[in-house]
Order: sequence, then C-alpha cells, then structure tokens
Amino acid sequence: MTGPLVGEVRARAYRIPTPAPEADATLSWDHTTMVAVWVHAGGVTGLGWTYAHEACVPLAEGPLARAILGRPVLDVPGRWEAMRSAVRNLGRPGLVSCALSAVDIALWDAAARLLDLGVSRLLGRVHDEVAVYGSGGFVSQHLHELHSQLEDWTGRGIPRVKIKIGEDAGHRLDRDLARVRAARDVIGPGTELYVDANGGYTRGQARRVAPALEELGVSWFEEPVSSDDLDGLAALRDEISADVTAGEYGYDLAYFARMVPAVDCLQIDVTRCGGYTEWRRIAAVAQAGGLDVSAHCAPALSAHAGVATANIRHLEWFADHERIESAFVDGALAPEGGRARPDPSAPGHGFTLKEADLEPYAVGATVGSAS
Repeated sequence: MTGPLVGEVRARAYRIPTPAPEADATLSWDHTTMVAVWVHAGGVTGLGWTYAHEACVPLAEGPLARAILGRPVLDVPGRWEAMRSAVRNLGRPGLVSCALSAVDIALWDAAARLLDLGVSRLLGRVHDEVAVYGSGGFVSQHLHELHSQLEDWTGRGIPRVKIKIGEDAGHRLDRDLARVRAARDVIGPGTELYVDANGGYTRGQARRVAPALEELGVSWFEEPVSSDDLDGLAALRDEISADVTAGEYGYDLAYFARMVPAVDCLQIDVTRCGGYTEWRRIAAVAQAGGLDVSAHCAPALSAHAGVATANIRHLEWFADHERIESAFVDGALAPEGGRARPDPSAPGHGFTLKEADLEPYAVGATVGSAS
C-alpha cells in the first residue's frame, strides 16, 4: 500500500515592506519576500515557505509539482530525489533550491500531519529545545534604534545577540567599532556578542578589525570575508580568537562539504539548502568534520530542524523574519529564556498561514494540480 498521494501543489508570493529601509555591509532592501507552498494529500495540507524572489512560485507549481503529483506523500526523501532530478538542467543553486526547499518543508509537514506527529518528531528529536540568538542590528539603524533592539532581546531573556558590521563594504571601520562598543555597553558583559560582516571586508580589513573585536568580547565573526573565499575564511579562522562562521548561501550538499574545513561553525538555511531532507545530510557532514551547525533565519521552521539535530549550536532569531512570522503565522514560536521549544504534540509544524491577512501583500500565483 502506497498511502496518500500528493494531489495538489499551490504557491504564493508575498512582498512585505520593512518598517524602514535596512542594510548590511553589501546589500540594502526595503521589503522581504516570502514564498509559501501548500501540498495537499490525503485530506491534509502541508505548509512550507522560503524567503526568496517570487520567481520561486512557477518553479514550485511547475517542474517541482510535476515531479511529485500523484506520488506517495509519506516517502518524502523519494519525492525530494524526484524534484532534484526534475530541475537538473535548471541549475540547482539559487532560486531553484529555494523553491525546492519550500516544497520539501511542506511535504514533511503534510506527512507529519497524516501521521498525527510533530515535524520534529517525524524528523527524530534529539533535544527538547534549541538556543537562539537575537539578530538584526542593521548598519542603517541609528544608535537609538540599535539600543532599542538590543534591549528588547536582552529584556526577553535572550543571552546572545548579533549586529551587522562592514558598513560601506568595509570602508567605515570607525563606525563599525563605535557600533560594536555601543552594543557592548547596552548588553553588558554577561551577554554574548556576535558580529556579521556579510562578506564586506577584505582579508586585510578583517585582520585589522579582529583585535578590537576581541577586546570587546566578540565571540562570533560571521562572514568576515566573502563566503566564496574559502582560503580567506580558513586563514582568518586560524588567526583570530572569535569563531569564524559562514554557510547561509549554501544551496547543496557539495557546497557545505567544501566549507567544513574553512569555518568553526557551519550555518545552514533550511529554506535555501534543500529543505529538511538536505539539512539532515549537511548536519551529518558537519558532524563528521567535528563542527556544530547553526540555523540561519526562518526561525519558526528552523526550530523544528534544530531540535532534530545532534550537533546544533543555536538558531538565528532574525528580526525581519520574526516580525513576519509572528504577524502572519498562526502558532509561530516565541523564544522563552533564550530558547525555542517546538511542541512535539502538535501535528505537523503546528501552525497555519494567515492568508487573508497576507492578501494585501500578495504578488500572485497560479495552481498546479493532478489531472
């Protein structure tokens, strides 16, 4: 008996404005696009999403949907392999992988609902909870805005926070360090302080700023140089005291395997890397290399992957995504005491998307279904 079959795949994109223009070292933006995917099978609906361009919608409803429609929904890894094969000539890295991730996540949600299990239970829980860190601190913020955000995180009991540095592609080291000093003043000595340069520095700039960051107790230096510069990451990792980290732009297993020797902690974005199916393989490769992994963004989804991963360090409670998920995802998680705890008793993820509330932000989509 094959069990329930995938009957319909639907996707929709929503472009949600940020409260104000935001920026990091190498990019600025004024909106966040969320692409939601629903998989219908056996009387249940699985939900997944990615934060990517609306071009993911026709990918999800086109070649990816055709690869899984009419096939058993409970065999999620098999459906993943079929999707991977279907997009071979489209180019796996980038938007194709984001769309695949959203469909894979929706498949796991549907399968878990059919079995009346939480997604984290179906993946196989290792932990009851996962540590989180507050993330935002955009270089576009005024100091009073940065202060307010940091105080919000620490006031909620989050004992680790991250801010952006590398302003103007690393040409504002004075302002970078002033902001890091201000952050340390706000959070005090007992809270861990992380920085993220988003690949904005050259190797020389990163080396020059590292001693000052060390004096301020920075213990996490994310993408001090481009994540494509594996030799640079490895060299800096061997020279500075803070953990050198990267991986958020990884879209396939081979990318992460190449990065393992170059970093202290491997970052994985479950909405980019290929969903929960590929996440598990990446985490295993990292563990074989003696590394922890950290979940990049999409906190409501990442928490389920995190508690099912032996070598998880923490997940990123990213300000933009928290704002969207708390407003538009019914049942979205909130960190308690600096930790997130997915409910293992709730079927699937335990939440639904508030489509009516999101409708004003919809970009538009079509429907693909089994004939």
